[in-house]
Amino acid sequence: MNSLYQTSIHSLPLLGHGKVRDNYAVGDDKILIVTTDRLSAFDVVMNEPIPGKGKVLNQMSDFWFEKLGHIVPNHLTGIAPESVVAPEEVEQVKGRAVVAKRLKPIMVEAVVRGYIIGSGWKDYQETGSICGIALPAGLQQAEKLPQPIFTPAAKAELGEHDENISFAEMEERIGADLAAKMRDVAIELYKTAAEYAATRGIIIADTKFEFGLDDDGVMHLMDEVLTADSSRFWPADSYQPGISPPSFDKQFVRDYLETLTWGKTAPAPALPADVIEKTQAKYFEAIERLTGEKLKA
Repeated sequence: MNSLYQTSIHSLPLLGHGKVRDNYAVGDDKILIVTTDRLSAFDVVMNEPIPGKGKVLNQMSDFWFEKLGHIVPNHLTGIAPESVVAPEEVEQVKGRAVVAKRLKPIMVEAVVRGYIIGSGWKDYQETGSICGIALPAGLQQAEKLPQPIFTPAAKAELGEHDENISFAEMEERIGADLAAKMRDVAIELYKTAAEYAATRGIIIADTKFEFGLDDDGVMHLMDEVLTADSSRFWPADSYQPGISPPSFDKQFVRDYLETLTWGKTAPAPALPADVIEKTQAKYFEAIERLTGEKLKA
């Protein structure tokens, strides 16, 4: 499978390159979002692509946008990406791009945790809480929480680490009404998705959502949703609390990087071929398990 590390679209104005996505202006009110095969770990972009990863992320997001559309509006326009670029650029967007509404991003990420893992587990071990939310004593690593919790994060500049913040600080940043709406919608999205994923033998341990506002102030779900990059997916058949479960994402990359003496800042170390292959296989397995369909070419 061919990989796309960075786009070179000249028929539209470039808005910028993110860690994984390249964004182009489509008129004044829409945006072409192309999901590349770049991979970031610890907020650093690796030098090697994961072939097909961008298509997996894009098609997984489309799947969830459709399934969750009754809960909150989203950024999709339904316009075919192939129709807004030059003929010679179609291959760069095929299967890996969307034409989206141009929204004003809310600069707080909506993180929902259903299980105690990752930075939440470290926080709990030190404080008995996650982001200031007190939890029962005696929880094990990867244990299911009594109820999903909302732990917002302030969005960082490219290359910087997002910062966990309290709900009170979120209210100060964006206002109490919008903060409450984001929290309630994010938890409903997570619960709905987790119930569906359970029928496919997948546990969604945690996820992050991003929201934006249109010109009328209406909140929309945007960017990516419930992908293997923005979520932890665990196979239910091998899950047990007390250990860090295997996941359908870039865990192979993270585990490899943890073996290195690397400061988790750019430049990134090189990834071996076997790590790239295993990571690719996990992304492909994730979309097949979740949707019941193979990746569309």
